Amino acid sequence: MTTDDREGRTPRVVAIIGPTASGKSAAARHLAGRLDAEIVAVDAFTIYRGMDIGTATPTRAERSAVRHHLVNELEPEQDCSAQWFQVRAREAIAEVHGRGRAALLVGGSGLYFRAVVDPLEFPPTDATVRHDLSVRYRDAAAAYEALRAADPEAAARMDPGNHRRAVRALEVQALTGRPFSDWRRCWERYESVYRNLEVIGLEVPRTLLWERIAARVDEMLAAGFVDEAAALRGRRLSRTAAAAIGYAELEAFLDEKTTLDEARERTIVRTRRYAARQQRWFARDPRVRWVPADAAVELAVAVGAETP
Repeated sequence: MTTDDREGRTPRVVAIIGPTASGKSAAARHLAGRLDAEIVAVDAFTIYRGMDIGTATPTRAERSAVRHHLVNELEPEQDCSAQWFQVRAREAIAEVHGRGRAALLVGGSGLYFRAVVDPLEFPPTDATVRHDLSVRYRDAAAAYEALRAADPEAAARMDPGNHRRAVRALEVQALTGRPFSDWRRCWERYESVYRNLEVIGLEVPRTLLWERIAARVDEMLAAGFVDEAAALRGRRLSRTAAAAIGYAELEAFLDEKTTLDEARERTIVRTRRYAARQQRWFARDPRVRWVPADAAVELAVAVGAETP
């Protein structure tokens, strides 16, 4: 029995979230010792092996200093769904708590973060059912009208011109007997499955964040990003792995379709857009307590850790 069990307390779950290049990994390493924590990476891309440079995966030395979970766990050919990640991350948190230690969730993948900490449900999929519905409702207008008749609440939230989403909503209802709108309701509530969840967001002024992103891309290129991208050529990357920023841009350079400077610039632009989406996603979460990214003392105080 751990000290927390004897005193009636559950080991802590602390999350450090924020946009890419905001300093989450460094902040986590700074806090892990003070919180007696292990790190659970909440990231869609650092989970892949062989993509360390382009995804800013913690180094082997960093992972040796602080135990990490869900890093380098899958091959790039393997898909990583939010549902799979939900199960695996919760298992990791339970393992950490079983050792009487705090779980420090670190990452910027908003979907995966919510999948882990909130009671989200993920409806099943069936390619055959989806194909049959696509054939039956061949265009967006037909699919939307069918959805509006079956689930007006879901239809009201949807772009009538989005054929794929309308078919997906019809697929869910066909498979489960529940309207798609019913599955959506859990996304509208921020009710953590961990009663002691603490969420700290790292704030970085946009101009500074843009500079950091450019500097990070340059550091990646200097560290061998091109060679890493070249090593992945010819492999059938999963949809998730293929979405990692920079690899497609460098493949275009390797195919002599663009220059390295152009690939660099496109990677920077895509990363900045991704960071902006991350900021918008986390801004909606009322649980986030925002602190300046470079204020180590404020960060320690925010999570109740000992200050230096």
